[in-house]
Amino acid sequence: MTERFYSVEQVAEHLGLHVRTVRNYVRDGRLPAVRIGKQYRIAHEDLAAFTGRPAPSPGDRAGGRPHTEVSSIVEIDGVDAGTAGRLAGLLMSAATHSRPDGAPLRIETAYDPERARMKVIVLGSPGETARLLEYMEGVLAS
Repeated sequence: MTERFYSVEQVAEHLGLHVRTVRNYVRDGRLPAVRIGKQYRIAHEDLAAFTGRPAPSPGDRAGGRPHTEVSSIVEIDGVDAGTAGRLAGLLMSAATHSRPDGAPLRIETAYDPERARMKVIVLGSPGETARLLEYMEGVLAS
């Protein structure tokens, strides 16, 4: 029986985390891994134990169904720091709640106080992205 291994980059993509975060988990001993040369490899079983759910097979997505992901960049002009903070908090909170499809939702926000401009980057399924855009619209309309 051959054991399946994932690279740090594959694990980061699967979990919706930054590669450095996964490397830190490995270095801290929270995520078991083996070092091959200069790279870490994470066993399928260790990833499943770490996440508490079955790990995907290499190259396998959503049980054979096509994988769809949306990348959205939203720029908001004329937003004050308080509203930008509330919006960022809402989006981060929404991203951490479990979703029925279990797909990771990744969000990055940046606020430029000199220009009163906020940028939001959302990566996720079409449905989850649409839900977050509706949340944004609700916060900005008030």
